[in-house]
Amino acid sequence: MISRRLFIATSAAALTGARSALAQSTYPDHTMRILVGYPAGGGVDLVARLVVDPMREVLGQPVIVENRAGAAAMIAAQAVAKAGNDGHTLLMAASGEIAVNKHLYKEKMTYQPETELVPVALAGIVPCVVVVADASPVRTPADLIAYAKANKGKLSFSSSGVGNPQHLAGELMNKMAGTDVQHVPYRGSAPAVTDVAVGAVTMSFSSLAAALPLIQAGKIRAVAVTSRERMPQLPDVAPLSDAPGLAGYELLNWFAMFAPASSSPPILARLAEVMPQIMQRADIKEKLAIQGIVSRSMTDAELRAFVRSESDKFAAIIQEANITLGN
Repeated sequence: MISRRLFIATSAAALTGARSALAQSTYPDHTMRILVGYPAGGGVDLVARLVVDPMREVLGQPVIVENRAGAAAMIAAQAVAKAGNDGHTLLMAASGEIAVNKHLYKEKMTYQPETELVPVALAGIVPCVVVVADASPVRTPADLIAYAKANKGKLSFSSSGVGNPQHLAGELMNKMAGTDVQHVPYRGSAPAVTDVAVGAVTMSFSSLAAALPLIQAGKIRAVAVTSRERMPQLPDVAPLSDAPGLAGYELLNWFAMFAPASSSPPILARLAEVMPQIMQRADIKEKLAIQGIVSRSMTDAELRAFVRSESDKFAAIIQEANITLGN
């Protein structure tokens, strides 16, 4: 005879399973939105728009991209963090609004990325490319560090702003190699790399997409990448970690899709199943590669661990360099 306690427990489990199956089978049931914290045309926006049609094909509902630029992309991130549990509002994000800003804008953060947002798919990593003027004697990572040490306190590196991954990549180089290359922030990547070409700054940590036109024009030269592996787009350019004193060096930007952590488990499971498959499609990977985005496959558990470890890495660099903004 089945005990009353066992009957209740079995019935509850069956009911939970039925609800989960129902939620998964009916999700989504109306238009989905992907929020982007940057203006149209940028890297994160591009990734979001690349997945719209594949998502519609797989999930059977319209998908729209909504740009909510401002506040270092935190407006969009907050909106998704507070969006509720139905899984119809998602975030395409860079490392900034997830793993960097909480260490820079401690008093202004109105959401908690580690508890209110859950990663469901990594689009790819975005290594920085270290570029110098074509007339520079620097050609390899070892050359770069030797030149920086021989000219300590005299060199400069540009980035597209204070506290972003490009800036932090330079700070990590200084810390690990014992160099003293001064940071010069710019309003955007284009002027940051242009001033390398004209000699206003010694080098720049840049995205490949921003630097490539000047590289192709012969105005600047790529001498290192900040990933541990060579980029497929620049097979002849060695990792910065090849230089003396920089073993283990890596500093990346990355793009990923996030859902509200309040979303029901069946919805999160569905997204974690569907979205990585979309990101790994050959046509998507090819289009990402053109933008300097390197595809990297991760399981759900690996992605969550990656986001946590990246946040810890950024926190240590920011603290070491004593960078604060907006507090």
